Amino acid sequence: MPETHNLQRNHLLAALPPAERERVYPQLQLIPMALGTVLYESVDTAAHVYFPIDCVVSLQSSRADGLSAKISMVAMKVLSASSLFMGGETTPSRAIVQSAGYAYRMMGQQLKLEFERNGEMQILLLRYTQALIAQMAQTVFCRGHHSVDHNCVAGCCGPSIACRPTK
Repeated sequence: MPETHNLQRNHLLAALPPAERERVYPQLQLIPMALGTVLYESVDTAAHVYFPIDCVVSLQSSRADGLSAKISMVAMKVLSASSLFMGGETTPSRAIVQSAGYAYRMMGQQLKLEFERNGEMQILLLRYTQALIAQMAQTVFCRGHHSVDHNCVAGCCGPSIACRPTK
């Protein structure tokens, strides 16, 4: 397997202790993630979860009239998991590949079983969800306090986001 497809490149998978790796790793399938691929739409049931290795996926919120906004970016963590283990059956946002690469895919129900074991996977997923919520809140704050001609990047609006005028 090429180094670029190493499971350890995903931060969440790399943080699992050996016993959980032995259960989880055989459940993963390496898949290509082409630019523009929609992994799921809002209100879809999440059949799979994705662990990006070298691709970037954006989560988008959209309205019935077609207007959408990027609410988060996911790279080298996990995608679409929180709706499965937090009690919801559908996803609240759309996920689309923003930078092509590869990810490992797992059946959503398998991840739910791992979460219910109350082990390290559960702790990691809860921490990830907390970080994701913080990132979304920071994005909302930034957009609410800056004009449309600003672009948010790492820095001024907090530890993870800064705003600068776009060119």
